[in-house]
Amino acid sequence: MKEVVLSVLPITIIVLILNFTVAPIGANLMWRFLVGAIFIVFGLAIFLFGADLAIQPIGNLMGAALTKRKNLWIIIAFGFILGFLINIAEPDLLVLARQVSEVTSGALSQNSILIVVSIGVGILVAVGLMRIVLNIPLNKLLTFLYGVIFLLVLLSPGAFLGIAFDSGGATTGSMTVPFILALGLGVSSTQGGVTSEEDSFGLVGIASTGPMMAVLIMSLFSGIESLTGSLPYHSINTKGVLITFLKEIPLILIEVTKSMIPLITLFLIFQILFFKLSKKQLMKIIKGLVYTFIGFVLFLTGVNAGFMEAGSAIGHAAATLDNNWIIIIIGFILGFTVIFAEPAVYVLNEQIENVTSGHIRKKVILYTLSIGVAIAVSLSMIRILIPSIKLWHFLVPGYLLAIILSYFTPKLFVGIAFDSGGVASGPMTATFILAFAQGVAEAIEGADVLMDAFGIIAMVALTPLIAIQVLGLIYERKTGEKELR
Repeated sequence: MKEVVLSVLPITIIVLILNFTVAPIGANLMWRFLVGAIFIVFGLAIFLFGADLAIQPIGNLMGAALTKRKNLWIIIAFGFILGFLINIAEPDLLVLARQVSEVTSGALSQNSILIVVSIGVGILVAVGLMRIVLNIPLNKLLTFLYGVIFLLVLLSPGAFLGIAFDSGGATTGSMTVPFILALGLGVSSTQGGVTSEEDSFGLVGIASTGPMMAVLIMSLFSGIESLTGSLPYHSINTKGVLITFLKEIPLILIEVTKSMIPLITLFLIFQILFFKLSKKQLMKIIKGLVYTFIGFVLFLTGVNAGFMEAGSAIGHAAATLDNNWIIIIIGFILGFTVIFAEPAVYVLNEQIENVTSGHIRKKVILYTLSIGVAIAVSLSMIRILIPSIKLWHFLVPGYLLAIILSYFTPKLFVGIAFDSGGVASGPMTATFILAFAQGVAEAIEGADVLMDAFGIIAMVALTPLIAIQVLGLIYERKTGEKELR
């Protein structure tokens, strides 16, 4: 609880300061934001406790059970099924798909995005597990995957670029990340060998390429050449503080139930067929699943009912100032602090510290991620302010640099970096930061919400790839530990 309070406090204090200085958002919205912060603190603490008791052990057990079958086709088949089902109701993806559907007035429906993206994740989780079993170098596989993505970018309509890369970040959220991380760890540790530590990471990074490919391929067959959209900003908010939360809770309950059912069903099937856990072990995991459910509901209620509109209002208010370049600085500060409240970041950092036996400290990874995300949000604000700067101007050189670095960085850090990209773009980014960008884009003359605001999640998913790999090079130089290679 102490760790979570210290994580949520910075973003809360910054929003309060902005409200009383350059970007007033009104008393009603401010109170909702503060109530949302309380929901997030309790929700995040309970969720992380539940993930530790249930989600990670389930993923580990499943990964180990699949590998013990010694059958590549079983691993591929179950990899696809697990990837598809765990992602189909990922809350981050639901938020993004709903926003895309609203902004495009239904031209891209929520369900079509959910299904297409989940198929992409399923296929790439299967490919990622196959890589571990066949011992294929991660950097070579990533080079091939991003080569395919860049080819698709050249062939696809430009309007889909932001949605495609955003979906890659949004799919790796609070439910998907702990499970996929644990699945990769389970398979690699059962495989054993000298590369098992390195192979523990990278599966999330591989999985996040699936949605990018899937959406870009969908765009080729959609017949849609151009998309534009806006999200009308309502400056007068008449909703009460608590009524918003009461209305949101039932919707969140349904969403979280949908996201938990596939995991619980798969766990029960594996328990009957493979695990055969004792009653004590089974009860511990069931208890963990209950904690995960409660924490998830509280966290997402706080984000959706308290943080989302506050983010949009701050963005809109700051962008209407005479000196609207200040949004670049605000973006940097918000980007730096928002990462501390991302649930999946803590899950990844914990695994990094455990797998490396404390050699890589989680605080070092956390602050490196924060700097990367801060730069990503700042660059996104520059892109909104200067319409001639397009999203691909950042994404193409950025990913090329990330791929080139993967051939020079210690292999362990390559896996951590590409996992971090997916982890950084969680529910706080998919709601608060995206809403902030939408508010800015709606206020800036000549900006388009669809073309300019969407893409910010993609930027947040990109910069950690570079930041963590640079950290790996610094680690190697300082310690001189060539065995990391």
